[in-house]
Amino acid sequence: MARLARKPKPEVIFETGYGPSGLPHIGTFGEVARTAMVRHAFQTLTDHRIPTRLVAFSDDMDGLRKVPDNVPNQAMLAQHLGKALTRVPDPFGTHASFGAHNNARLCAFLDRFGFDYELMSSTECYTSGHFDAMLLRLLAHYDEVMSIMLPSLRTERARSYSPFLPIDEHGVVLQVAIVAHDDTTITYEHPDTHERVTTPVTGGCCKLQWKPDWAMRWAALGVDYEMAGKDLIESLKLSGDICRVLGATPPEGFTYELFLDENGQKISKSKGNGISLDDWLRYANPESVSLFMYREPRAAKRLHFDVIPRHVDEYYQLLDGYRRQDPKQQLANPVWHIHAGAPPRVDVPVSFSLLLNLVAASNAETPETLWGFLTRYRPNVTRATHPELEHLVEHAIQYFRDFVLPSKRYRVPTDGERAVLLELRRALAALPRDATAETIQNLIYEVGRREPYLDTSKPGRPGVSIAWFELLYQTLLGLEKGPRFGSFVAIYGIDNTIALIDRTTG
Repeated sequence: MARLARKPKPEVIFETGYGPSGLPHIGTFGEVARTAMVRHAFQTLTDHRIPTRLVAFSDDMDGLRKVPDNVPNQAMLAQHLGKALTRVPDPFGTHASFGAHNNARLCAFLDRFGFDYELMSSTECYTSGHFDAMLLRLLAHYDEVMSIMLPSLRTERARSYSPFLPIDEHGVVLQVAIVAHDDTTITYEHPDTHERVTTPVTGGCCKLQWKPDWAMRWAALGVDYEMAGKDLIESLKLSGDICRVLGATPPEGFTYELFLDENGQKISKSKGNGISLDDWLRYANPESVSLFMYREPRAAKRLHFDVIPRHVDEYYQLLDGYRRQDPKQQLANPVWHIHAGAPPRVDVPVSFSLLLNLVAASNAETPETLWGFLTRYRPNVTRATHPELEHLVEHAIQYFRDFVLPSKRYRVPTDGERAVLLELRRALAALPRDATAETIQNLIYEVGRREPYLDTSKPGRPGVSIAWFELLYQTLLGLEKGPRFGSFVAIYGIDNTIALIDRTTG
C-alpha cells in the first residue's frame, strides 16, 4: 500500500519466475501458491478496487547448460547443449521444444489448482519486441550495469562478463565478452570462428544474463511483488540496483527458506530429488500441499513423503475449526488463504492417520474393505454422502502400499508386555460391542495406568506414558505411531481388535 501511495498505477503486477531447464517441481508450485495467497490478501485489503495480475514468467530463452537426470533421450539433448530452451528438441516428443514441454507441464499443474495466472514466455517477450525499449535503455547504461555486476564476480569470470548474451544462427546462447557497443548493437568475437560479429540487442538477437534480465523484466513489466528463495538474497540486491539504474523501482518481496529432500539436500529440477506435485497428489488431497506451502515459509523444511499424512489431517482440522472462529481468527487460519477467503464446508469424520491404521490392521487391498469398517461404525457415512472421505480412502490405500507396508515391522512383546496386552483383551471383551470411541479410549488409559507405563510427571491424577501406546502400535499393528487407539478400535471393531491381540500374544 505504501508503494502505491508513493507511485499510483492502474494495476498491480505479482510475478513468479520459473527456469524450464528441468521438469517443474513442487517448489515451483509453492512459489506460485504463496504468491497467489499474497495477491488475494492484497485484494481483500483494497476491497478489490485495484486490478491485479499474476504473471508466471518462464525464462525459456535461457541456454541448456546440462542435461537433466530425470528425462529421456539424454544423448540427444547433449547434442543441443548451449541452445536456448525453445530451440532444444523436446526429449518427450510431445511439444515443439524442451522449453515448450516444460512450460506446458507448469501450466498443467497450476491449472489443476485453479490459479488465476498468465504464463509469459521469455522467448516471446524478446522476439516480439516487448523488451526492446528496456534493452536499449540497459545498453545506454552499460557501464553503470557493469559497475554493479563486476564486483560480485570472480576475477576470471569478470574478464569475459557482459550483461548481453548474443544468440548465434544455431540458437546457441553465447557467453562471450563484448568488444564494442553503440546505441543499438553489440560486437563480440565468435568463439568458434573468431570473427567479429555485430548484432542488435533487440528483436530476440540477444538475451540478458539472468541478474540483469531479472531487473530488466521488473522494469519492463512493471512488477510490484515477487518473492524468492533465501539463496537469491545477493541476487535480489544486485538486480534491484540494476532496476533503479533503468529508472524503475524494484518490486516488494519476501524471502523464503528452501525445501530439502530426505537427505537434507536442496531439491533441484535437474536432479529430480524431492517430491513432485504428481507424487504428492497420488497420496493426498491438493489442499494438504497448499497447507505445507503456507506454513513457516522462513523455515527450511524437509519435503519428503513422511510429511504428507500430518498435513492432510491438519488441513481438515483447520477446516473444521474455521466455522467456529471469529472473523479475526479466520483471517489467521491457513484455510482462509488456501481457499481465497471461501473455505468449503466438508465433513470428514475419520482422520487420514486413522485410515492408515485401519489399512495396516486389515491389510485392506480395496476401498470396499475400508468402507465396510466405516459404514459399520457410522451407518450414515457412505460414498455418496461423503465424497471427500472416498478420496481419502483411496489415498490411504495407495500410501499404505507404497510406504507403510514395506516398512512394517511387528515387535514381539516381552512376557510383561504380553500380560498387560491380555489384560487389555479381557477389558475389551467385557465392553458392549457398540461402545463409543471415548469409552474405549478411557479403558485403554485405565489398563495402561500402571508401571512401567505410569506417568507421574504432572500433578494430579497420574497419566499414561507414550510407551504404552508405542507398545500397542508396535506389537499389534507393526507401526511406530498412530492416532487415538480408542478411535481405531471403535471403527475396526472390538472383536477384530481382540483377534489382533490373540495373534500377537498367542
